[in-house]
Amino acid sequence: MLKGLYDRVMRLSGSPHAGWALFAVAFAESSFFPVPPDVMLAPMVLTRPERTWRTALICTIGSVIGGVLGYAIGFSLEPVGKWILAATGAPGGDMALRHGFAKWGVLVILGQGLLPIPYKLVTITTGLAHFSLWQFVLASCVTRSARFFGVAFLVRRFGPTLLPVIERRLVLAVSVVVGLVVLALVLLRVLHHHHG
Repeated sequence: MLKGLYDRVMRLSGSPHAGWALFAVAFAESSFFPVPPDVMLAPMVLTRPERTWRTALICTIGSVIGGVLGYAIGFSLEPVGKWILAATGAPGGDMALRHGFAKWGVLVILGQGLLPIPYKLVTITTGLAHFSLWQFVLASCVTRSARFFGVAFLVRRFGPTLLPVIERRLVLAVSVVVGLVVLALVLLRVLHHHHG
């Protein structure tokens, strides 16, 4: 069933309404849909390279707005949020993220938003944990634009053969970036404390 859905999304990337379809897939994937928007983003960039940044922006906006819906589901409709997580293969996945929020806060959203982990897990859990909405939206804007603009750039520059490599290396790259951000925050805190 998922394969058929995947193929249908792939076919939409060549339709005259591809921009709207990409927005809809990016929106839906942030709260309940199982297919990532990258499946449409890559072929759209390849067929219309002159629209690369516009396409990445559509994908980012759809994903962030959809993320707010995911947050609202977790925040206001906890049973529905937990059902979606269970139905999409992440039952109880919110517990590990909740612990992460308690310890690292917004850094968890920054890391998870880039990784090839279902983003709905982050959006719904952020709502379930009643995490700050404005921090969530800000972090989502940063991570989703970094991800989709990054994928669009790499596909345009190196072609479709690079996609599996991007997926494999993404975890390593994001781990390094998040590690550097954490290190910078720790250093700032130490320096502030030292001067105080």
